Amino acid sequence: MSRLGSLGARLYRGEVGYDFVGHRKFWYGLSILITITAIVGVVVRGLNMGIEFEGGAVFTTPKTSASVQQTTHSAEEISGHTAIVQELGDGGMRVQIASVDTETSTQVKEKLAEELHVNPEKIDAQLVGPSWGEQIANKAWQGLGIFMILVVIYLAIAFEWRMALAALIALIHDITITVGVYSLVGFEVTPGTVIGLLTILGYSLYDTVVVFDGLREGSKNVTKQTRYTYSEVANRSINSTLVRSINTTVVALLPVAGLLFIGGGMLGGGMLNDIALSLFVGLAAGAYSSIFIATPLVADFKERQPEMKALAKRVHAKRLKAAEREAHEPGDDQDGEQADPDDEAPDGDGGVRPTVTVDNGRDGGPAAAGAGVAGQRRQPTSRGRGRGRPSGKRR
Repeated sequence: MSRLGSLGARLYRGEVGYDFVGHRKFWYGLSILITITAIVGVVVRGLNMGIEFEGGAVFTTPKTSASVQQTTHSAEEISGHTAIVQELGDGGMRVQIASVDTETSTQVKEKLAEELHVNPEKIDAQLVGPSWGEQIANKAWQGLGIFMILVVIYLAIAFEWRMALAALIALIHDITITVGVYSLVGFEVTPGTVIGLLTILGYSLYDTVVVFDGLREGSKNVTKQTRYTYSEVANRSINSTLVRSINTTVVALLPVAGLLFIGGGMLGGGMLNDIALSLFVGLAAGAYSSIFIATPLVADFKERQPEMKALAKRVHAKRLKAAEREAHEPGDDQDGEQADPDDEAPDGDGGVRPTVTVDNGRDGGPAAAGAGVAGQRRQPTSRGRGRGRPSGKRR
């Protein structure tokens, strides 16, 4: 078994693990800091909305010897508006100019062909009206809202409302970080971006639901035992699925990284950048939130319940009693002192019997070995002893 596989098995069995829930305040603080940074970025820098949302014209030119800077300068000088230029993989240019109508578009196309020394007939021009862009934006928000509502309803039915609320907070966290990165990087927001955002929400929920399912199984009848608190059960659930979550995220990030850095960066993929960036940031944020945000939030919500508070008190009282007993016990009883009658161990029939300490007979020689049972209780003879047994007779 590989080292990672061995670590995963030990995490699943609870032999090793990181106290995610115990250190949740640190991760909450880090997440709040990242979220505030993303919000400030959106407020200060704003979003570079694509032509599909603002309206305008897009010109796609054939291969040209002009640089991106020269094309940008020419397009802005011709149209009188800000132009966004991207170099395509075949050597052509994609020129996006906002607030351009049909009549202005024809003039811009002809002058742009003259400046770039290309045939005007080979320049592809696409016009997008502002009303259509507004409709696209409204549909995107509607789709996002419907998705959120359906997710909350499903999780509330399949699990419980506390888990649904924690998952919703984690999803908002992921969306805010992704939008903030778009603002800080300056990438264009297009319909591809919206598609990427909706896709990453599914990936984020996948890891969260896996952990929630393990938590639901591990917390069955949790109030009927005194070994673990609910937070400790939640932490064990995170550790048992940690390696699987990491492997799933890494495998998903590799092809997305190929789209972003190779397809979009080196080959000039255009819309590949918009989809790949949202997927890359969202996948990483989703894996982070499912481990450090969603499940610790569920533990916080559950620990406020009266039965979970009572469970935590019983667990801590039992551990305190065990620590005091261990401190007062003689350990290896060298003087034949009587064992604590409260220290019980399971017997062969599944019940409990008092633990017995045996004198080592060091001072009494061989004769003391047979009579050195200390602390053994005399049990009254049961009237029913021998009933139903082949060798037992009642006299």
